[in-house]
Amino acid sequence: MSLHAASSGSASDVEPLVITVNGRTLAVEATRDTPLLYVLRNDFELNGPKYGCGLGQCGACTVLMDGGPTRSCVVPVAAALGRDTLTLEGLGTLDALHPVQRAFIDEQAAQCGYCLNGMIMSAKALLDRNPEPDDAAIRQALRFNFCRCGTHLEIVNAVKRAAHYLKTEPPR
Repeated sequence: MSLHAASSGSASDVEPLVITVNGRTLAVEATRDTPLLYVLRNDFELNGPKYGCGLGQCGACTVLMDGGPTRSCVVPVAAALGRDTLTLEGLGTLDALHPVQRAFIDEQAAQCGYCLNGMIMSAKALLDRNPEPDDAAIRQALRFNFCRCGTHLEIVNAVKRAAHYLKTEPPR
């Protein structure tokens, strides 16, 4: 049971919910207003999305819902019903990284790494809709993802490198 579900509602408020995460259909018992982030981390043990600000402002908790970047700390789990949710864990594997993941590594686009989940997920959403973004488009797409370490130039370069990888390499 979700920690939030156990503390915020009565037992009658808790119900079985079925959502699709990373292509898998998963069930959880939670209140409908439980933040999606809590379900992903606490119930499904997916640690890509991070708890940052809890207000949907920093981007550390970003997941893709039906391809669009979504702040999972402020979105209730009920919003995921009938939708496809993708987390960092669903992009690639250690043996076959997604091109965006590989580009961030190749560009050394992290210091502490706390922002990377949101940066990578937002970059994927951008590249899905615009496979050849310029610097302005990249900055616009990532403007609500905060990096306190200041690796912004490396992050922009990583998105450009990912665009190149996606354009020149066959899909895995």
